[in-house]
Amino acid sequence: MKILVTGGGGFIGSHLVEALLARGHRVTVLDDFSTGHAENLRPFGRKVALVRGDCADEAAARKACRGVSAVFHLAAMPSVPRSVKDPLLSHRTNATATLTMLVAARDAGARRFVYAGSSAVYGDLPTLPKREDMPTRPLSPYGLGKLAGEHYVRLFASLYGMETLTLRYFNVFGPRQDPGSPYSGVISLFVTALLEGRRPVIYGDGRQTRDFTYVANVVDANLRALTAKGLRGQTLNVATGKRISLLDLHREVSRELGVERSPVHRAARQGDIKHSQAAIGAARRLLGYRPIVSFRDGIRRTTDWYRASAPITRQN
Repeated sequence: MKILVTGGGGFIGSHLVEALLARGHRVTVLDDFSTGHAENLRPFGRKVALVRGDCADEAAARKACRGVSAVFHLAAMPSVPRSVKDPLLSHRTNATATLTMLVAARDAGARRFVYAGSSAVYGDLPTLPKREDMPTRPLSPYGLGKLAGEHYVRLFASLYGMETLTLRYFNVFGPRQDPGSPYSGVISLFVTALLEGRRPVIYGDGRQTRDFTYVANVVDANLRALTAKGLRGQTLNVATGKRISLLDLHREVSRELGVERSPVHRAARQGDIKHSQAAIGAARRLLGYRPIVSFRDGIRRTTDWYRASAPITRQN
């Protein structure tokens, strides 16, 4: 099967590309590398057809969708703080880009479209765990843009008969997550800070909780979505169904690295939610999804990768 992965040079996208190639699929990647890295695709060589471009650009979207049977739309600007700072850019790279890709996929005859949604759409509703049938109340332009994408995904199933699905990711982490930006995932920032002899930064009191999900679980859900029957615009949580506080996360990462260094607390950030945990029963029923890598094993694999890929002299 010929498959398009938007954002395939990114953290999650490159893992999905790797898995699709391992299963014998032909893969095209559309990426402008504004957040991803070409280096993530280098190990695949000419096995990947690369289209450099912006998903919100109609010409680039049409070119990338030519001849594909399925689209995995992962490209986004996945940052709450950055979306608060620049809501127009956030809307373009999330909502506008999703609609542009859906139109291009429809016009190219692609039958299946799997969209990377976000737990940010739930906002800070107090009920846990978060279920897909709960109200949505995003707190940031990022969350709102991802929610708009979900509605388009559902609409294209009902209007045009496309097989579409939204997978709402919960705090994905793992190898290749870029720690070089202040907008990076908290685990990558914690690990690199501790390895470099710095104190990790926690925004708020650290008691906020997240359903941290190792990247292999997300890839598995996407692979299952490629062959699942009965896709018609549904939305599914992809997570572990558990939650851990940032303080406990700091302790776990410190234990795994063998480094004791207390965090620095700063003011909570605008748009951040307090607690997050997913109900994953719907994904189990439709996809047969179950987490294949636990949080602790994921932390171990992630810290091992950071130590091996970017050895840093520790300062004790």
